[in-house]
Amino acid sequence: MSASALTALATTLIMVTGAPAHSQVPVSVTADVETPAVHDDDAGGNADADDPAVWIDPKDSGRSIVIGTLKEAGLDVYGLDGKRLQHISAPEAPGEGASAGRFNNVDVIYGFELDGKATDLALVSDRGRDRIRAYAIDPAAVAAGKPPLKDVTAPNVKPVFASSEAEVEEQRTAYGLTAFSDDDDAYVVVSRRNESRLRLLELKDRDGKVGYEKEDTVDLPGTFALPDGTQWTPCADPGEFPQVEGMAVDKEEGVLYAGQEAVGLWRIELDDEEFEKPELVDRVREYGTPWTYDENADEECVLDTDNDPGFGGKHVSADAEGVTIYHAEDGTGYVLVSSQGDDTFTVYEREGDNAYLGSFSIKDGPATDGVQHSDGSTVVNVPLGDAFPKGLLITHDGEATPADPDREDSTNFKFTRWDAVAGAFPQPLAVDTEAFDPRKAD
Repeated sequence: MSASALTALATTLIMVTGAPAHSQVPVSVTADVETPAVHDDDAGGNADADDPAVWIDPKDSGRSIVIGTLKEAGLDVYGLDGKRLQHISAPEAPGEGASAGRFNNVDVIYGFELDGKATDLALVSDRGRDRIRAYAIDPAAVAAGKPPLKDVTAPNVKPVFASSEAEVEEQRTAYGLTAFSDDDDAYVVVSRRNESRLRLLELKDRDGKVGYEKEDTVDLPGTFALPDGTQWTPCADPGEFPQVEGMAVDKEEGVLYAGQEAVGLWRIELDDEEFEKPELVDRVREYGTPWTYDENADEECVLDTDNDPGFGGKHVSADAEGVTIYHAEDGTGYVLVSSQGDDTFTVYEREGDNAYLGSFSIKDGPATDGVQHSDGSTVVNVPLGDAFPKGLLITHDGEATPADPDREDSTNFKFTRWDAVAGAFPQPLAVDTEAFDPRKAD
């Protein structure tokens, strides 16, 4: 969501009140590396950074790469130093009047059997065309410093949600995405733009290309019963429903965490490749706040914060965005959520009832500027070379400082050492580089 929309949605910042053993106000860290700023204008190819994923090199973790979506501009591939290694354009419109590709979210799976060969894949939600795009990652190309991604999407893949190509043009299309493996099978969970629907797809080898088929669908609520007996529908334009974008699957526990932007964080068990009953883990602060629709306002949906009934949570300011999971030993670890409305990140326990532990922000530092209005994020617990020996957190920055101060609408990705995040808390978070191997998780 745009920064101006966030200003309309966010209420006055409420100080966080969390568990006494952890930070009661957001602690701060600084990032170590950033990618080049991209610009959402004609000169910049309408590039708008959004969501990152990490591919871990099996022979040299210091050669691992980061893949980031740029919406209309496609995606970029970076080294751990933040330098661009490859650019891939989004697909062109298939015909006059049709929408071009628009890459929203990305995730990585390892060892998908494609044409008889174990193949690592980067999977992307193409919001413009309502498809899932698949890119094979070539370790030899990475080692040689050559462009490592190759499109291996089956040419006949169907829309994820739309029933026809005409419906694709309505743009209620594939939006958020997370991927996971279960034994020899691989899946993606995809959310639908401007809807509260999630869909589970199984990936399939289609003559050496990647296709998919539908496994299950679940609809999150669009209207909520409040404690005072009234019904509340989250702020949205007419005909739209509270959408999900940020998602992550706990690959050891078989649990999906999904951020419904104007509502909060959901937990959904995945049992035999089916969605179980969703449970709301935490609500955004604006939950339950009345609103009006003003066609003359810059952002037409206007929150009535003076009459907030106080039914919201205390930790996340709408939108609830990028969701990622840090795995530690014996089922411990953390669920991280971007609190986009106040430029912080919330931390919940991975186990039990997902208790809130604290929040942090990424501020201006000697190497990079800070992070604002963050969409996607991902965290890796394993060592990634000398630069990130204790793991890495990557976050989207919605207001990157551009090299050219005359350029506006600048975004990029920030790389932050996980041990710096963990150590910033009064009671430090876990740093566990051995309990979980993302390449072997299923």
